[in-house]
Amino acid sequence: MNYRILGKTGFRISEISLGTWQVGGRWGDPFDDRSAERILNHAIDHGVNFIDTADVYSDGLSEAAVGRVVRARRERVYVATKCGRRIQPHVNSGYQPSVLRGFVEDSLRNSGLETIDLIQLHCPPTEVYYRPEIFSLFDDLKKEGKIQNLGVSVEKVEEALKAIQFDNVSTVQIIFNMFRQRPSGLFFREAKAKDIGIIARVPLASGLLTGKFSRTTTFAEGDHRNFNREGKAFDKGETFSGIDYESGLAAVERLRAVFPDTPALATIALRWILMFPEVSCTIPGASTLDQLQSNLRASSQPELTAHQMEKIRDIYDEQIRPLVHQLW
Repeated sequence: MNYRILGKTGFRISEISLGTWQVGGRWGDPFDDRSAERILNHAIDHGVNFIDTADVYSDGLSEAAVGRVVRARRERVYVATKCGRRIQPHVNSGYQPSVLRGFVEDSLRNSGLETIDLIQLHCPPTEVYYRPEIFSLFDDLKKEGKIQNLGVSVEKVEEALKAIQFDNVSTVQIIFNMFRQRPSGLFFREAKAKDIGIIARVPLASGLLTGKFSRTTTFAEGDHRNFNREGKAFDKGETFSGIDYESGLAAVERLRAVFPDTPALATIALRWILMFPEVSCTIPGASTLDQLQSNLRASSQPELTAHQMEKIRDIYDEQIRPLVHQLW
């Protein structure tokens, strides 16, 4: 495993880390504590030392499992969680310092941790980024020892650019993958200048970039890849990175042609993200040990060639950019 510095936090973290939205089972399935603990421990055994969760993942069961495993390990494992999505309706007026303080304290109790290494605002409405009193709350929580660092998880590049204007924001979690390349422009430059850690999420475009899906693939009723393709439950960009399924499949076929001797397209997709030095880590999820092991192999993959990077960019420019580039 290779390691990178997570911006102003100073944390030296695994470049392939672990996202835990689905760590307790497949989308829509009941949470399985034993499966979650098996995946978490295997990840740590193989050098992962940064785990991302949220208070709403599996109604808090993911966060609890992460805390339970990390407390039992001797290694230094950094835990990032999130707050804000429990606000319903999820609107600007619901974001109040007292409410967010309560969420942080709930996460401490749920995880059993003494402090949270990184607390992240969880894709708040855009208006929240214009409210200094929300961000100053986390200075108080840091002084009290309840958190160590503040970050944000964002939907849009514009939100990321606004968030890093606050001096106490150390990290930005943003969708970045072969099908969502816009962050690598202005945002990466500004983040580098301000020493912001970048956490690349949805790195496989909800599985599209594994190359395992086809026109006949079906998804369970409780799977967001079934019910959220048009953004009915949450931001459309979270599902297949906002690309319509058929267009995504067509682009994947072109990607396969660039890497004809590599059956595991997921490993290539993760390696592509790691080609950008501004990225501190990426956080692919895993609901099985096989998926986890496939993800971890990306760290030891050879760098992509300039020709391969150019071909990936061409596919994006010709087939994907018109669909998503200015939306997020």
